[in-house]
Amino acid sequence: LDKLESLLSAITFVNVIDIVLVLILLYYVYKLVKGTAAINVLIGIIIIYLIWKLTDVLNMNLFSNLLGQFISVGVLALIVVFQQEIRKFLLMLGSNNLTNNKLYFKYIKIFKPSREISQMNIDEFLKSCDKLVNNKTGALFVIERNNSLDFIKNTGDDLYLEISSAIIESIFFKNSPLHDGAVIIDGNFITAARVILPVSENKNINSRLGLRHRAAFGITEKTDAIAIVISEENGKINFIKNGEIFAHKN
Repeated sequence: LDKLESLLSAITFVNVIDIVLVLILLYYVYKLVKGTAAINVLIGIIIIYLIWKLTDVLNMNLFSNLLGQFISVGVLALIVVFQQEIRKFLLMLGSNNLTNNKLYFKYIKIFKPSREISQMNIDEFLKSCDKLVNNKTGALFVIERNNSLDFIKNTGDDLYLEISSAIIESIFFKNSPLHDGAVIIDGNFITAARVILPVSENKNINSRLGLRHRAAFGITEKTDAIAIVISEENGKINFIKNGEIFAHKN
């Protein structure tokens, strides 16, 4: 008990903050790799690190030094293996900064043209989705949130159209030159169409889901955007967020 009391008395407020920050970092790392092949790599890294620390405590110097050299060299390999996860982490981190705040940049013309800030017209959007479902017209929407999607908008055609059922139907009409690819929505405006999205490499995705769904998984794994997919085969609507799929039953 005396040792426990002395240990607790040695813990300072800074130590508590240190532990909390480490836990937060681990939570975000887990959130980034959850559901991907990288989770197995992360578990392997944690096991190797724990063995390294254990051999160090047990004074197994030769094995400890060997693992230490492996870990020091492995840092460079991790940057390559986790490049997508690192990129997403930096996007998540940057989205909370003033420099990436949409309300901040919307009013600075040097960065973006002046645009009206408005919320999505949900009724008009649902009306268009209902018509697409009834006609079994395939569609892919990506709703921009905190993370900027400018890095993928340049793969398609820039637009600035207020959301309306007629416009959305005309975009996804089968003979339309814009019907292939995704539509990007920011607020109440369609900001890009015919956008090519990064395809997910997650092996756990249902094999019955096609390329449109895999593209939706890909963009939601890399950013905090929400993807909405309408299947042209059965007319079903699926929502995809953070690499997870949610079926819309009504």
